Amino acid sequence: MNELELLHSGKVREMYTVDDQHLLMVATDRISAFDVVFNEPIPDKGRVLTAMTVWWSEYLTSVAPTHLVSADLNDFPSPAQRPDWHGRALLVRKAEMLPLECIVRGYITGSAWKEYQQSGTMHGSPLPTGLVEAQQLPEPVFTPSTKATEGHDINISYQEAVEIVGSNIAAQARDLSIEAYRSASEHAADNGVIIADTKFELGLIDGEMVIADELLTPDSSRFWPAESWTSGVTPVSLDKQPVRDATEASGWDKSPPPPQLSEETVNATRERYITAYERITGESFSTWIGEN
Repeated sequence: MNELELLHSGKVREMYTVDDQHLLMVATDRISAFDVVFNEPIPDKGRVLTAMTVWWSEYLTSVAPTHLVSADLNDFPSPAQRPDWHGRALLVRKAEMLPLECIVRGYITGSAWKEYQQSGTMHGSPLPTGLVEAQQLPEPVFTPSTKATEGHDINISYQEAVEIVGSNIAAQARDLSIEAYRSASEHAADNGVIIADTKFELGLIDGEMVIADELLTPDSSRFWPAESWTSGVTPVSLDKQPVRDATEASGWDKSPPPPQLSEETVNATRERYITAYERITGESFSTWIGEN
């Protein structure tokens, strides 16, 4: 085999076919906001996403299996043993992916907060009156959405998820997602980070449900430093918030082409990704494999 077949190139990630049972997932340094990919990369972003996915895969072993096989170049097929992929590529098992985004919310924010303001509901289900932005919910809630191939994902109710995948699969997805969120959020809280919400991608391998794709990263989760969280206001996020803030302040209409990101915005975003990794894992990012 001289080269790998590119199966899919997404906004920030590329997927290659290895064989009938395995894929190679490569996280780039591209960054997107408002569904638009920017021209300026965020240095080390792909390595942070990969490092966090590996760390959480190991941490959550007792909660749920994942599709991860290895992050070691030596375990990859020879065409994938590229130095520029070291630390940003994962060898994974192929899974039959669920056509759902499996979102768990522990706090009301983002699209859920917007819906609540309009109708007093979250994904169509009524919530108590008087909630404020960023307030912790009584219990973590499974709030699925569709997985759009084009455009935006659409928030749906649990019953609509049942209609898409069936009651047994929907219940498994809900229970696994909530248990993984609880375990992860308790660990993060011990390290001064609130996981407000997160999105899991789930699939089936030989009939067993597994967590696939990235796992509890700044791209798939809202991480809030606990010391800066106050119920009723939009908290600081350890993610791409500097990109959102800078481009919204520029008056950009959120359609391509995107505005240029300043060096200050790029550096601030990189710093938040690395901070999220180091605070949650307790490890120095400088020790992660690949270039430094």
